[in-house]
Amino acid sequence: MATPECLCEQECDQALYTQLDDYIAGLDDRNRDSLIPVLHQAQELFGYLPVEVQQRIADALTLPVSEVYGVVTFYSFFSMQPRGRHTVNVCLGTACYVRGAKKVVEALKDELGVDMGETTDDRRFSLTAQRCFGACGLAPVIMVGEDVHGRITAKKIPSILSQYE
Repeated sequence: MATPECLCEQECDQALYTQLDDYIAGLDDRNRDSLIPVLHQAQELFGYLPVEVQQRIADALTLPVSEVYGVVTFYSFFSMQPRGRHTVNVCLGTACYVRGAKKVVEALKDELGVDMGETTDDRRFSLTAQRCFGACGLAPVIMVGEDVHGRITAKKIPSILSQYE
């Protein structure tokens, strides 16, 4: 069942905060040990972890906001910036790099109009990199979401991205 769209952003935010509060309230222990699961839940709900959400979590778990911020900035899974609907992740492992990953990165940056770690203005794509996907035989490799695309060249990028609306 589809969630009805809110009339305004403030109502949407309030509904998300209510879901987060309910999740935290349902925990057996609301302390430091709950922080990472709560951050995962919050990022699932909001799509990223803005300072306001971190403050709400810190208050609910009676932790200093600096501790919450420290965990968010330490783990690469967490993001303080909105992410796109699709994450384009480029492998920069040795095999991919030797076989042209640098050119693939430049072509993606040109095509998307963003730098590494950024999200397109329409929030369609976020561009990231990783050291190795374990698909060296297909180098160079990119992943769009969970989809692996191998033997990538700059010329293939527009048609690959067009598959993700």
